[in-house]
Amino acid sequence: MRIYNTITRRKEEFLPIVKDHVGMYVCGPTVYGMPHVGHAKSYINFDIVHRVFKKLGYKVKYVQNITDVGHLVGDGDEGEDKISRQAKLEQLDPYQIAYKYEVEYFDAMDKLNVLRPSISCRATGFIVDIIEAVQEIVNKGYGYVTKEGNVYFDVHKYPNYGQLSNRTLDKNVSGERIEIADDKKNPEDFALWKSVDDKTLMKWKSPWGEGCPGWHIECSVLGRKFLGEEFDIHGGGIDNLFPHHECECAQGDVLTGKVPMHYFMHNNLVTVNGTKMGKSLGNFITLKDLFEKYDPMIVRYYICQFHYRSAVDFNEDGLKLASKQFAKLEEVVKKLYNITQDDKEPTDTLGEIYSNSIEAMSDDFNTPVVMAEVIKFVKEANSAITNKNIEKAKEANFIVKNLLEDVLGLKFDKTIKEELGDIPNEIKTKAEARWQAKKNRDFAKADILRAELVKLGYEILDSKDGYQIKKI
Repeated sequence: MRIYNTITRRKEEFLPIVKDHVGMYVCGPTVYGMPHVGHAKSYINFDIVHRVFKKLGYKVKYVQNITDVGHLVGDGDEGEDKISRQAKLEQLDPYQIAYKYEVEYFDAMDKLNVLRPSISCRATGFIVDIIEAVQEIVNKGYGYVTKEGNVYFDVHKYPNYGQLSNRTLDKNVSGERIEIADDKKNPEDFALWKSVDDKTLMKWKSPWGEGCPGWHIECSVLGRKFLGEEFDIHGGGIDNLFPHHECECAQGDVLTGKVPMHYFMHNNLVTVNGTKMGKSLGNFITLKDLFEKYDPMIVRYYICQFHYRSAVDFNEDGLKLASKQFAKLEEVVKKLYNITQDDKEPTDTLGEIYSNSIEAMSDDFNTPVVMAEVIKFVKEANSAITNKNIEKAKEANFIVKNLLEDVLGLKFDKTIKEELGDIPNEIKTKAEARWQAKKNRDFAKADILRAELVKLGYEILDSKDGYQIKKI
């Protein structure tokens, strides 16, 4: 297994801290709004990492935080946290907002067939641990408290700051998204704890007065608590490389005497029709809206076509093509399953397809190569179906289970329509074409085919799992 490590800027052989075990931490969502296509890409990417390690026989401990803490996103004295702002807009308690969108997040991930983490931890449950970590950094001389009740990390006392992002201090931009605080020793210093006013909705008592955690301390604390002072992999979006992950490296090093993560993996971002996604640009796509147009498995299939370190552009042409490709793949899977539900280790061409795919996944999770092998698989599987080759169908089923389902995380409708035995092939073909048209949201074509079937004396009964053909 080789992984591209952002810390060293090269692919490296994966050497786990504990043999046959993987400790992996991935930055989770801040739960103040509906999950969007950026979440889909990020968590499908790391779900595949999770699945590959499991398939290779590792025992994986996958930790993901839920940021339900209403911390200020930047380092200034002014500003309002996103959760509290949304709470005021919806006239709800901040904790209601956090729980509401946490539920929405997991619901969307379940639809995308993203495996649940081993541990999913809400930041609000660990405020005491966060305060203790901040105090520890202060006690070690790397943090300082201001008269305003803020606690900052003194970047100039930590000579390795910039080790992840390759930035020097004179190139750092202080403050993120809101104005720079004027009580810092150095503009580059970042907040560990922020003092808040009486109007702030989410706040906690601390040795420095009422306040809330800084942006970066949460992940350092939760990674150490659940994975130890050293762990194998930290994952997250490339947009958080600086300052968030840079600050995590600094905090972790001060707290434990070493940079905790051995491998830092960063997935790339999404664009929409070639433009960066943003609410202000009017191209913000929530997963709820996307799922109304495309089945979640089509979205997953589409994302699998891109390497995790590559950007994904969401556009109608690409999604429509993915929809057609997935429909063909699902039809092949269904036909295989109807021939035989057994599977066995593949040989010959199918064996090469499987081994090539596992090799590609072992080379920094190269899903585009695997998806190219999937196209070859469809051709070979169709040959087995056409020739009614039971043994080859069993080999194809092995690839469906062990690669398409277990590794890529795709789910298929394998409904066996035993009631079709006495129905003419012409009717079966027309009914299946009508079903695929409906799945592709070509409702005009689906209606035409339904009408033709009615004229031939057959009725279509749809359900969430498929359809039935009934003679009128």
